Amino acid sequence: MAIEIDCEHGDAVQDVTPNAQGCAQCLAIGDRWVHLRMCLTCGNVGCCDDSKNKHASGHFRTVGHPLVQSFEPDEEWIWCYVDDAVVGEAPTLRTARRRGRSRRGERS
Repeated sequence: MAIEIDCEHGDAVQDVTPNAQGCAQCLAIGDRWVHLRMCLTCGNVGCCDDSKNKHASGHFRTVGHPLVQSFEPDEEWIWCYVDDAVVGEAPTLRTARRRGRSRRGERS
């Protein structure tokens, strides 16, 4: 399954690998998070805005990468920070690996 983005920022999507299996910045400081988001431009994994550190949206504000995907098992939505909206769906790396599929939905 290919990623389909319903906003003008779809060109920001790259073939990425997550930089951590948890919030990279929280792991570095020994802190906790609520939910995880992965940047679809560089693969940075950050914590959501319900987490006290809000590293995922901080990453957007710092580097300007507009699209993240939930990095939670079985959540496939994609969020655009610029449009402040859900703009697509695609199998996450966590979901795809558990199902024996690659990120693009091909059998591995």
